[in-house]
Amino acid sequence: IFANASMAAPALWISATTSEERPIRVIVRAPDRITDFGAGRLVSDTTMVDVRAADLPTPRPGDLIVIGADSHVIQGEPIRDRERLIWTLDLRPA
Repeated sequence: IFANASMAAPALWISATTSEERPIRVIVRAPDRITDFGAGRLVSDTTMVDVRAADLPTPRPGDLIVIGADSHVIQGEPIRDRERLIWTLDLRPA
């Protein structure tokens, strides 16, 4: 899936601590997130990406992911799947 041009996109990872750069491939998802607030519900846009752990072994909050012309910062702790092959990263605009 990551090699398929219609499923995954090229991106650039930049470390927040060392400024190391690494090209990666990501699968971009943008689900709406519903948050309860008192009696109301708020709907907010989110951007999440999946990246292979082999391509990016140690993503950290604060690292930068550049997809095309858009820059995003990893927020929260990255989550690995059950097989520990894929990272899911929650992003916010930089």
